[in-house]
Amino acid sequence: MEFFRNAKAVRLRSHHDKYLVAEDDEETVTQERNGSSPSARWTVEYVLNSDSIIRLKSRYGKYLTASNQPFLLGMTGRKVLQTLPRRLDSSVEWEPIRDGTRIRLKTRYGNFLRANGGLPPWRNSLTHDVPYRTSTQEWVLWDVDVVEIEVKSPTGKGLVDPISHLDSMSYEDPTSPPKGSNLSERYSRQESNDSYIGSPPKSEGRTIYYHIAGENGEIEGEDMEGFSMNFKGTTVQELTEKLEEETGIRGIFVCSRSPLNRKLFPLQLQLPPNIVTMHVVVVPHSSTAAEGFSRPCSVYRLH
Repeated sequence: MEFFRNAKAVRLRSHHDKYLVAEDDEETVTQERNGSSPSARWTVEYVLNSDSIIRLKSRYGKYLTASNQPFLLGMTGRKVLQTLPRRLDSSVEWEPIRDGTRIRLKTRYGNFLRANGGLPPWRNSLTHDVPYRTSTQEWVLWDVDVVEIEVKSPTGKGLVDPISHLDSMSYEDPTSPPKGSNLSERYSRQESNDSYIGSPPKSEGRTIYYHIAGENGEIEGEDMEGFSMNFKGTTVQELTEKLEEETGIRGIFVCSRSPLNRKLFPLQLQLPPNIVTMHVVVVPHSSTAAEGFSRPCSVYRLH
């Protein structure tokens, strides 16, 4: 928090040497190399009765927001936007955490502001997520450039009233996908188990990361972390039933990849013991990726 002490406005520079920028559509947030742009300037608001939480407001008067919207299908990362909610809530609150000479910005639910690299559509995008791969650990680190100082201490002038936190189960994010489709319902269920309440889950059991194979066998974004959930069972049948409930897909194989030839194979009977994190692929029975898989009724339920 000392990086923001007495700061009235700041610029945030990512690991990719690009600045956090509010685009002129007044919704999108991206990364750009031009740090002199007014869009790279963020006004700091200090929350009353908290010495560790801030809000960041763009030049358009909108707040940096950790939304519920998935960035890409099958990915854990959620969109970061600039919004002006009807009622301020925890999605616009960020906790600066020092990491050497830089900071990480954590949401109230355990995710971090992440500056993505790589090929489009990832390039220059912003998400909130927890990076598990070593190659992306530094993507959540930010340099802070103070561009304007508040003369008075943030314990006085410049404080804003503490927000009234909404129940996360009843909160309706104006940036969430519209309701009414199985896909959006799936994301809604995923949100309650995924990054919105903290990722990975910290309760007993193991964390399951999964991707979903399409009808033609394609698996998008398999090189990134997928959906996640906490699972306390021990058998493949229990995991199959849980994943059917999570995805809304009836009739699936729970698969892993062979370390030898990278081919998918269905898991059988018991899950490996003493492994707290697993990566699997959900393959619908109708997918071409399931061709050649057998379905013993002792393992998979028939529908």
